[in-house]
Amino acid sequence: MLYYCINTRDMEYGGGQVQIHVSTDNGTAIYLQIVNQIKYLVASGRLAAGEELPAIRVLAERLVVNPNTVARAYRELEQQGIVEKRRTAGTFVSDQGSPLARRERVKILTARIDLLLAEARQMDISIEEVNKLVEQRHSALQSTGSSEEKDR
Repeated sequence: MLYYCINTRDMEYGGGQVQIHVSTDNGTAIYLQIVNQIKYLVASGRLAAGEELPAIRVLAERLVVNPNTVARAYRELEQQGIVEKRRTAGTFVSDQGSPLARRERVKILTARIDLLLAEARQMDISIEEVNKLVEQRHSALQSTGSSEEKDR
């Protein structure tokens, strides 16, 4: 079950913590902000298949938005197959989320790579240098991960 903190608009579940931020200033409709963030949480595995989402009124109250906004976001997520409504039981992350989750993860990484490449271009750093840096960081992270596993 998910619990929301009204001040920071964080939600806690199962000992972990995830954040949903809504803003009226960023030019994106609030329902789309909710949709995109829940899609990200599912894609990243922070919301697992079968996990229950909060009731529409509860989430609306915690995020200080109109319940119709949350209902619209949930409908959109249901149409995309990310969540499913179960009669009288609530809204749950769909079991068929894994192919979507992979697609969403790739989409998220693609957007981040685009930002990286745009920044590199602005800083006059070649693609070869970017690739070399990525390889170096990958190697560094791999060796850190290997030493952490050995410590266990």
